[in-house]
Amino acid sequence: MREIGIIVPMLISFAVSVVMAPLLIPVLVKLKAGQTVRDDGPKTHLKKSGTPTMGGIVILVSVTVTSLLYADEYRKMIPVLFLTLGFGMIGFLDDFIKVILKRSMGLSPLQKLSQILVTSLFAYYMVNMSGISLAMRIPFLKGQYIDFGILNVPLLFLVVIGTANGTNFTDGLDGLLGSVTVLTSTFFSVAAALLMTGISPITCSVAGALLGFLLFNVHPASVFMGDTGSLALGGFLSASAYMMQMPLYLPIVGLVYVIEVLSVIMQVLYFRISGGRRLLKMAPLHHHFELCGFSEVSIVAIFSVATAILCMLALFDL
Repeated sequence: MREIGIIVPMLISFAVSVVMAPLLIPVLVKLKAGQTVRDDGPKTHLKKSGTPTMGGIVILVSVTVTSLLYADEYRKMIPVLFLTLGFGMIGFLDDFIKVILKRSMGLSPLQKLSQILVTSLFAYYMVNMSGISLAMRIPFLKGQYIDFGILNVPLLFLVVIGTANGTNFTDGLDGLLGSVTVLTSTFFSVAAALLMTGISPITCSVAGALLGFLLFNVHPASVFMGDTGSLALGGFLSASAYMMQMPLYLPIVGLVYVIEVLSVIMQVLYFRISGGRRLLKMAPLHHHFELCGFSEVSIVAIFSVATAILCMLALFDL
């Protein structure tokens, strides 16, 4: 199988994204699919109230259209597309219930078990059909792998659902998740091409879709991706990592996602242990920085530069 370059599928997905976003935004406005801003959040966010969300539809359509163009020759990317769309649909339903049906709680905890169902199907494929070992490449030790044996499958669930929650928590500022994930998806695109893994069309298409979406999502955002996009990106990243035996690279190139999740966990634990005191001014971490006086643009820039440096360090290991 010939491995394609990373430019063509990226350009196709970028073009679909750029064309589709201006068409979708007025529809979302007409449906009154506006973002509801928390009263206890940063006051600068109050002006975001009513900005259309569910823009992740643009990302899902762009990635799907582009991936299907290469599906016959690059069948290994199908499970990546499955997990991306699976988590994207869960996010879409959550968004739809919250912003269209106006039920603030979104999906019930029972319905959110659908994340486990989608992950179970992916795990079944990896174990029984993929021909790919769940042993993981060890970063910075070329050619070395670690196999966790009976813990491989539980770890897969932890990685997939944890990554999806990490991307979901990161999606809190204009352009933040998109900017960080453009870089991580580009890292996986280069890795997919160099390692000849057969999934480069979808990794490239995600990068292209995000570049197009960011034209409308950077500060001040005209549209937010919502859970539709943030959960889909988590599914994409974890599936790509497993198809290349690279889950251990996720905490490196995706350190921002990890820190965002940990900041929420630490905030909740400290609040309970201390009897009501807060470790951070607000969680996730990007909101803490906001309340410390950093602008949204500055926070996005800092997180993106940090991610870019980490991605370059990881690339040297390939």
